[in-house]
Amino acid sequence: MTILQGFEPGLAEVNGQRIAYAKGGNGPALLLLHGFPQTHAMWHAVAPLLASRFTVVASDLRGYGDSSKPEGTENYSFRHMAGDQQALMQHLGFETFHLVGHDRGARTAHRLALDHASAVQSLIVMDIVPTHLLLDDLNRHVARAYYHWFFLAQPAPFPETMIGHDPDTYFESCLTGWGSTALTDFDPDALDAYRTAWRSPDAIRGMCADYRAALDVDFDLDAADLGKRVTCPALVIYGADGPMGLAYDVPSTWSDRLENMQSLGVPGGHFFVDEYPEETARALLDFLP
Repeated sequence: MTILQGFEPGLAEVNGQRIAYAKGGNGPALLLLHGFPQTHAMWHAVAPLLASRFTVVASDLRGYGDSSKPEGTENYSFRHMAGDQQALMQHLGFETFHLVGHDRGARTAHRLALDHASAVQSLIVMDIVPTHLLLDDLNRHVARAYYHWFFLAQPAPFPETMIGHDPDTYFESCLTGWGSTALTDFDPDALDAYRTAWRSPDAIRGMCADYRAALDVDFDLDAADLGKRVTCPALVIYGADGPMGLAYDVPSTWSDRLENMQSLGVPGGHFFVDEYPEETARALLDFLP
């Protein structure tokens, strides 16, 4: 099921996983990847605007939404998540595609552009600094705002048990804690989709495993690739009022990782896609060829 108007939902068995997606529009292929604690529903107001020029695919990352939720921390590295998405696009008949990611989706997108460079025509990362940099040079302001990285990464079943007592309260605190003012900033249908997804114990487990993998797996993978640069055209977008925009010179954190980079600060906090969907779509369309 999808709330993206005019889009057809689908399930693909790829890379040993079941990946849920919605597809719509015509033109060159464009893949949209969501972040935590959302699903592909976050693109409900943006994807139809992009579909006038692109064949848009919005998918759920493994561990999220209707995609599969394997056991084991090692199965939630951004390398594995990126492999899912590259395989999905191949499955749909797209050998190359444009790539947009927000939050965890942006980290997956960066890894996909590193591991499958020939498939990615352009890359847009939204409201993140590089994973390795954030963890290796953590400051107190980011630690306070992004405490959830370290809570979710605690050994099972501690965070799963705590969150499971009241998933709505926990995950809604995430939505309202990173620059959005209230739940009213979010579309009611999208909120319903998020709540349905995050109330699943398997989804809670998967999201915790995602954050454990960032510390236990992704940090080392990124350390090994510090000398690699993404060479395709890239755009870094960040919310001017979000934790990353307030704590970092976000474009400078990417300058040694993206060879052909532009950057754009936009109004709003971390969830500017939900707060300002038309402005977000315009920024994407202005950058994409």
